Formats: sequence, C-alpha cells, structure tokens
Amino acid sequence: MAHSKGTNTYNRQNWEDAEFPILCQTCLGENPYLRMMKERYGKECKICTRPFTVFRWCPGPKSRFKKTEVCQTCAKIKNVCQTCILDLQYGLPVEVRDKALKINEKLPKSDVGREYYMQQVERVLADDPTMLHRLARTTPYYKRNRPHICSFYVKGECRRGEECPYRHERPTDPDDPLSEQNIRDRYHGTNDPVANKLMTKYATIQQQREEAALAALEAGPSSESSSAAAASTSKASASGSAASTEPLPP
Repeated sequence: MAHSKGTNTYNRQNWEDAEFPILCQTCLGENPYLRMMKERYGKECKICTRPFTVFRWCPGPKSRFKKTEVCQTCAKIKNVCQTCILDLQYGLPVEVRDKALKINEKLPKSDVGREYYMQQVERVLADDPTMLHRLARTTPYYKRNRPHICSFYVKGECRRGEECPYRHERPTDPDDPLSEQNIRDRYHGTNDPVANKLMTKYATIQQQREEAALAALEAGPSSESSSAAAASTSKASASGSAASTEPLPP
C-alpha cells in the first residue's frame, strides 16, 4: 500500500517531484495530443519503495491507461522506461542488454576499480555489439498498449459487450510464460521470460548462421573443382568444334 504524504515523513526532502516522466516512444503512444494526469507522491516506487510522482495517461485510441511504475532515480540507474522497464535505447529487457554488454551489477568499491570498470563498459559500447542491434526494435510497437484480455469473456460470463474496456479475445496459449511477468525481475534482470525468449531466439539464429557458414565452407572446394572441370571441358569442346570446322589443306 502506498504511503501518502501525510503518513510517511521519513526523508521527505528526497522524495521525487518530477515535471515529466521518462518514457519510451511505445509507452507514450501514437497520439500527438497527449494529456497526462499527475499526482505528487502518489505511490511507492516498486523498486526502492520511496514515494514518487505518478503520471497516468492513455497512449491512444483503443489503448489501456498506463502509469509510471518506478521512480526516475531507479529508471536513470538502469536507463529504462518508467512504465515498461525496457531499455530506452534498444527497447530490450535489462537482462538481454546486460549480457550483451557484459555489465556486472557489482561495481568495484575502490576508485581505481570503478574507473577500470567504466573503461571496460565504454570499450564494449564502442565495439557496437551485434546482438543488441539484431534484437533491438527500431520502430514503436503500439500493440503493446492494447487492453488486457477480459477474463470474464474467456469464461463466457462478460455482459458488457462493446462497452467492456478489455479485449474480447481468446488467449492463444494459456500456459504461455510471458503471461506471468514481474517488474522487479525485469528491472534486476533475473528470471525475465521476455529476456529468455529473446536470447533463445538469438541463439537459434546464431546456430543457423554457423551451420550455413559451415556447409558453405565444406561445399566450397568441391564446387570450385567441379566448376573448373566444367570450364575446361567446355573449352576443350569449343576448341574441338573449331578444329572440325576448319577446311582441310589441299
């Protein structure tokens, strides 16, 4: 339960009072005339449990209302969106990004160790990781803002009809692990089903690429020798035909 400003006075001077949230393009939505509701110290951050300014808005038509889930301090630490907790640059879960960049959560305590650690991270970023660019989403995915599936409709008990704010669809897979997601797990990069799905997909693509490259490498010398033999045969037949067409000497 969130603590209101009147009930929790501990360290109140450090509570967050922001003017605009830190959001990705997908969570902002496609509506250019966006209106937001702002509530100072409306809820506790789901990571650090400190009261923060909550923003609530509707991303677009036929979309569900969204709100900020974590404070801006926690979002800045991980460089993630305050609502979907995905990386702001690549649109990927924290677990996928950290594994691709080889980021370690435990920072060194000494100044020299921290400086060396930051240099290593900058070097990895300069190398332009292929994994992040292959998995990164380059355009906003507005389908993520759709309302959730109506549980009463699935049971056959929804009587709202078109007035129901939820989707009247059947779930494709009731046992899908993506249906159970946790904000803390996504933020800390542990046991995230979306990250596991993306990394499995990337591993499969990499395996297919390696198998195709190995097959091309094995078929390379034989194909070159066969093409060379075919070229020599064609040259011989061409010279033979040219010799047969030449007139005999008198």
